[in-house]
Amino acid sequence: TPTVSETKSSFLKAYKRPIPSVYNTVLQELIVQQHLMRYKKTYRYDAVFALGFVTVYDQLMEGYPSDEDRDAIFQAYINALKEDPQQYRADAQKLEEWARAQTSSSLVEFSSRDGEVEAILKDIAERAGSKGSFSYSRFFAIGLFRLLELANATEPTVLEKLCAALNIDKRSVDRDLDVYRNLLSKLVQAKELLKEYVDREKKKREERSESPKANEAVKKCLGEYQYLS
Repeated sequence: TPTVSETKSSFLKAYKRPIPSVYNTVLQELIVQQHLMRYKKTYRYDAVFALGFVTVYDQLMEGYPSDEDRDAIFQAYINALKEDPQQYRADAQKLEEWARAQTSSSLVEFSSRDGEVEAILKDIAERAGSKGSFSYSRFFAIGLFRLLELANATEPTVLEKLCAALNIDKRSVDRDLDVYRNLLSKLVQAKELLKEYVDREKKKREERSESPKANEAVKKCLGEYQYLS
């Protein structure tokens, strides 16, 4: 099993360009968390987990200066975890398309129907119901939430029923979704600060005396952005 630092180092070797720290700080935190999930004895890749990660990644990287870089970072990140970035994307897309076609009731009644996604969910329910062969994680919770969102099934009772059908502890899901929402709101604020900073720097290039103050303020909030100026 690779160490956390080996995984991080694989990521940095695969993607060598600087990443603005508003993104990089969160990416580094995520890769550590995901490394620990990935190398748990009970870990087994599943499409809901993939959907959760893709959802988080796309939210985090929204507004990234370059689409090409955003994709390259995604590839480097998943490859560093010795998994398949194409599979993540394909599975996430498959689940998204499926969820868009569901209603609140069809979503929670997956076990009574046949189909590719239904089979994935049945497998999860079976493993989660037997001790030791399912590893719950925050990304899984976010994947579930995304399914509900796409099916427009946002009533709290639907999440409860879906968790019950999947043999997942709803309290863990609720807790992790709170953490996720909190992260998203922090990200939005951080990105707004970054944008203001970049705009201000553009305007004030000639007024160099102003620059140290702006630098200082942003440094305090978000870390180092020197290379943007």
